[in-house]
Amino acid sequence: MLAFVISQLAGLARRMLVLDAFGTSAELDAFIAANRVSETLFNLVAGGALGSAFIPTFTTLLVKNDRSSAWRLASAVANLAGLTLTALAVLAAIFAPQIVRYTLASGFSDNPAQIALTISLLRIQLASAVLFGLSGLAMGILNSHQVFLIPALTPAMYQLGQIFGVLALAPRYGIFGLAYGVVIGAALHLLLQAPALLRLKGAYTLSLGWGNPAVGEVVRLMGPRLLGVGVVHLSFWVNIWLASFMVPGSMVAIENGFALMLMAQVAIAQSIATAAMPTLSGQYALGKLDEVRGSLAAALRSVLLLSVPATAGLILLRVPLITLLYQRGQFDERSTQLVAWALLWYAAGLVGHSIMEILSRAFYAMHDTKTPVLVGSAMMALSLVFSFVFSALFTRLGWMPHGGLALAISLATALEASLLLIIMRRRLNGLAGSRVLAGGLQAVAAALAMAVALWGWLALTVGRPAWLTAGGGVIIGTLVYGLAAVAIGVGEIRGLAQVAARRLKVLARS
Repeated sequence: MLAFVISQLAGLARRMLVLDAFGTSAELDAFIAANRVSETLFNLVAGGALGSAFIPTFTTLLVKNDRSSAWRLASAVANLAGLTLTALAVLAAIFAPQIVRYTLASGFSDNPAQIALTISLLRIQLASAVLFGLSGLAMGILNSHQVFLIPALTPAMYQLGQIFGVLALAPRYGIFGLAYGVVIGAALHLLLQAPALLRLKGAYTLSLGWGNPAVGEVVRLMGPRLLGVGVVHLSFWVNIWLASFMVPGSMVAIENGFALMLMAQVAIAQSIATAAMPTLSGQYALGKLDEVRGSLAAALRSVLLLSVPATAGLILLRVPLITLLYQRGQFDERSTQLVAWALLWYAAGLVGHSIMEILSRAFYAMHDTKTPVLVGSAMMALSLVFSFVFSALFTRLGWMPHGGLALAISLATALEASLLLIIMRRRLNGLAGSRVLAGGLQAVAAALAMAVALWGWLALTVGRPAWLTAGGGVIIGTLVYGLAAVAIGVGEIRGLAQVAARRLKVLARS
C-alpha cells in the first residue's frame, strides 16, 4: 500500500506540473484523447486481461512445484503479447487519422489543427503500449512469487518519465515533449522490474507455446476478460467522444477528476487486491474454500472501512484540494470548478470501484473470468446509455454536462459491484455476510461523525487559504474518523495497534 501511495503521489506531482504548463487547454485535450489509444491496447492485451488470466495459471504451476512448465508458459505469453501489441500498434499508427476523426474525437472536426495534433500525438505514444505489455507480464510473474514492492513502484517510474517530459522536453517541444515522456516512462516501468525478474532465474524460451495446454488455459481465460475490458474502454471512448463536443477543458476535467478518485481507489483497493490475488489463487488451487471465504471477507471489510471515509472526504474537500494542488499557472479558477464538478460525481462511485476491484480479482483467482466479464459488460453497456442520458439531463438542468459522464461511470460501477457480490456469495455458499455488513455500517457511522466535523471546519475556514482548509480538513477528518472507529469498536484498528506495538518491541530489542 505504501508503494502504491508513493506511485500515486508521483502521479499527483505529474498532474500538477502538466496542468501548470497546459491548464485545461485544447492541446491537452488532444493529448488525453491520443493517449486513450495506447492505454486501450495495453489493457486489452496485457493489462487486466492478461494479468487476470496469467496469474492464476502461472501460480497453479508454481504451487504444484512445476517450475519449468511455469517458465515455459511465461516465455510463450511474453512472446505472444509482444508480437500482438506490436502488430496492433502498427495498425493504429497507419489508421490514426480515421481513428481520431471518426471514433475518438469527432468534436474536434471544426478544428483541423487540433485533429492533426491528436493524430501526431497518438502515433508517438503507441510505442508505450508494447513496453507496457511486457512490463505488465513482468508484474504478474513477480506478484505470483509474492514479490509486490517493486511492481507496485513501477507506476511511479511512468510518472517520472512524464515529469521529465514536461520539465525537460516541453519547454522546447511543447505538448510533444509530454508525449515523448510517456514513452520514456513506459520504458522505465519495464526496466525497474528487470533486476527482480532476473533474480528469479527463470529459463526464457523462444517459443509461442503452440500445443502447450497452459498457454491454451491462459487464452481461454483471457477471452471473456478481453471482451469485458473492451466494453469498459468503449465506455471511456464514448465519454471522450462526448466530451469533445463540450466546452474546451471538459476532457481534462473528466481525466483529472477520475485520476483523483483513482488515487484513493489504488491506495485502498488495488493494494489489497494485488496482495490478495496470489493467496486466493493458491487457496483455491488447493481446494481450501473456507480459507478463500475468510480471506475475501477480510479484504472486503478492509476496503469498506477505508473507502467510505475517503468518499466523504473527497466530496466535501474537493474544491480546496483541487485549488491547493492545481490552481497555478495556466490552471485558473474556472479550471478548478471544471475538475471539482467531475470529482464530485466520480467520488460518489469510489466504494463501488473498490469493492469491484476485490471481487473481480477473487473471481479470476478461481479461474472464472466469464462471470465478472458478463456482469461488467452488461453494466458498462448500461453506462453508455447513462452517459447520453445524464449529460443531456445535466445540460437541461443548467449544470456542466461532463459531470453526467462521471455519474454514469459511478452508477454503473456500483451496480456491477452489487451483482458480483450477490453471485460470489452464492458461489462460496456464504461470505461472512454479517461480518462484512457490520464493517460497512461501522464505516458509515464513523464517516458521518467525520462529515459533521468537516462541515464545521469548512464553515470556519471560509475565505481562508486553500492549504489551511484542505490540509486541516484532511488532518481533522482522519483524526475524527479514527477516534470514532475506535469508539465503535472496529477490530481492524486494534489489530493495527497490536502489529505496530510488536514491531516497536522488535525494533527496541534490536
